[in-house]
Amino acid sequence: MKNVFSKYIDSLQASVISSLEQVDGLGKFKKDSWSRVEGGGGLTMVLENGNVFEKGGVNVSKVHGKLPESMSTMLNTKDSDFYACGISIVLHPKNPMVPTFHANLRYFELYNNGTLKDRWFGGGLDLTPYYIFENDVIHFHANCKSSCDKYDLSFYNNYKKKCDEYFWNSHRNEARGVGGLFFDYCRENNEMSVDKWFSFIKDMGQCILNSYIPIVEKRKNETFNELNVNWQQIRRGRYVEFNLLHDKGTLFGLKTKGRIESILISMPPKVKWAYDFNPAKGSNEEKLIKILESPKNWV
Repeated sequence: MKNVFSKYIDSLQASVISSLEQVDGLGKFKKDSWSRVEGGGGLTMVLENGNVFEKGGVNVSKVHGKLPESMSTMLNTKDSDFYACGISIVLHPKNPMVPTFHANLRYFELYNNGTLKDRWFGGGLDLTPYYIFENDVIHFHANCKSSCDKYDLSFYNNYKKKCDEYFWNSHRNEARGVGGLFFDYCRENNEMSVDKWFSFIKDMGQCILNSYIPIVEKRKNETFNELNVNWQQIRRGRYVEFNLLHDKGTLFGLKTKGRIESILISMPPKVKWAYDFNPAKGSNEEKLIKILESPKNWV
């Protein structure tokens, strides 16, 4: 499975990059291959200062070796080796009417003395708008739900709930965005074989394209002004706060001295922190804040 998944994320990376370059019309991704002394490496693909995307990263990593002590404690295991591979996508558009997007898909194997003892899939996708277009959010969640319903009618509600709980800026008491899906430790069981989980993951990969690209196409030419950009940059500050304070992947990478450029590629290029900023009553900016006060059912 690790070889099959490894090939899949390479092909998904190429497909996503091709789609994004076509949507952007100007920006091209630059390639940065890297290796890890302890074992493995990856391919970071970055787009900056495009026509549509101010910054975007579509990154694949494949690492292996001795399980770090911090992860051994978290997984309650000793003297284990691991293999982990995945794809991570973060996109920050220029136009404030186009939402920021994040997704990742990953696979993990755990070994004892060379023998496979555990394996699972994980991942998710979520949307962070600066202005609320309800039809766009409904479209996004409807795609997530239809992808989940093919496998289990409980998946969408369960994974949406996990996403709402995870992407919560507790120090601000608000959501990072309008959610999506978040799933982890997806192990084979009586209902879902490892091959069926892989099929689910591939559908999630297609959902990444189907759920987000149409929104970008629809909103990328919307008019906007300096007030909109100012609001976008203030809200981007909340995105940064979440990633540095709460995001498990970012914190793990920083604590284990991971590759810093890859860890912080999710950071937007232009951000503001305005002291005690409150949007005007009845404004579209206030509408977003009210939406983020508690999770919503979109479909």
